[in-house]
Amino acid sequence: MDEPQDIDGLLRHWPFEAGMISARLVPAQDGREVLQMRIEMGILQMETSGRPDGEKPGGAGTYLDFLKAEAARQPEPMRLTEEQTLQVDREFYQFYHRRVCWLALREFARAVADADHTLALMDFVQEYSPAEEWVLSHEQYRPFVLFHRTQAAALDCLEKAGAEVAIEEINQGLERMRRVFEEAQVEEPFEEDELVVQLRRLQEWLREHYDVGRTLSEQLADAVAHEQYEVAARLRDEIAKRSKR
Repeated sequence: MDEPQDIDGLLRHWPFEAGMISARLVPAQDGREVLQMRIEMGILQMETSGRPDGEKPGGAGTYLDFLKAEAARQPEPMRLTEEQTLQVDREFYQFYHRRVCWLALREFARAVADADHTLALMDFVQEYSPAEEWVLSHEQYRPFVLFHRTQAAALDCLEKAGAEVAIEEINQGLERMRRVFEEAQVEEPFEEDELVVQLRRLQEWLREHYDVGRTLSEQLADAVAHEQYEVAARLRDEIAKRSKR
């Protein structure tokens, strides 16, 4: 008897929940591990490394890797073709789906890696795009990707290095987001943006839950602002010592 072609059984045993990111890691028949995401009328299955769809464009690990190699070979500055822009968009969507799955599964280091790939893809688009409108269609999501990256990096640091390092990671992420807002000349006050508010809430929760006051870097910024240079020098030494541990 032929094997059934439908996935009724899979869908029945893994109900869809509206408003929830449902993801799981499962073994494939060949022994490798694959990532699955439940969507309203089916299941997305993704590879856990390289491109989520498992393809190797032109033999490269990702389409971004392929494009970088193409750009390096061009004697003149490269401009993406219409077909290449479509392939770039495919890679954006694939890495978005995998990133939110990693966040749902608390696989924070993997979420950071996929966010970094997306940000690098955005940088490539900025440099080689054939149209400003197409650049803006991606740039509008840069704060959101940075939000995911900052959140994931902070929670990864919390597990591996402690709450103070996690708070510092949020500070660094917020500074990156601030620069994006300034460059885009966003009219809304930075601190009122919902993504910024959420990161501030996470930061304050970390301070309260783990009893963390001002971090060394925050104390250093305060000392410099108040021209307390001897204090600043001592804090720099302490930060340097910690970085060598």
